[in-house]
Amino acid sequence: MNKEAQAYWEEYWEGQEKPESVTAWQFGADPDYLAQLVSDGVKTATCSGRIFYDVENEPLPTTEDYSIILDGDDKPTSIIKTTEVTITPMNEVSEEFAISEGEGDRTYQYWWNAHVDFFTNELQSIGREFSEDMLLVCERFNVIHVKEQ
Repeated sequence: MNKEAQAYWEEYWEGQEKPESVTAWQFGADPDYLAQLVSDGVKTATCSGRIFYDVENEPLPTTEDYSIILDGDDKPTSIIKTTEVTITPMNEVSEEFAISEGEGDRTYQYWWNAHVDFFTNELQSIGREFSEDMLLVCERFNVIHVKEQ
């Protein structure tokens, strides 16, 4: 976590008991746009391929997790708390979940096309192929604070 994100975290929790689990990260495809959707309360969910957690030896998210969302310049924009984590084949993700990701025209078809493109490229970079039934780690979250700009 960079110094600015750490300072934001400390300032937010000043005088309160801080949660232990926090990470700071950017959304993959378009960090500025997606961070703004989170700050605006439009984006309340996200997903990633299960395989990427395995390849990177990263733990799966839990409902104990807090995250500092960073923009494209690694500046903190908001703090979120994970409220639900499910592992779902991509071709079984509900329309409601897809829309809760808040991207594009907020349709299932937009979500599907954008995620096929994104996962195809990301998987190719690690020598894997896209499959419509690839497992996704689907997270829902609440925004608990938006940083004043």
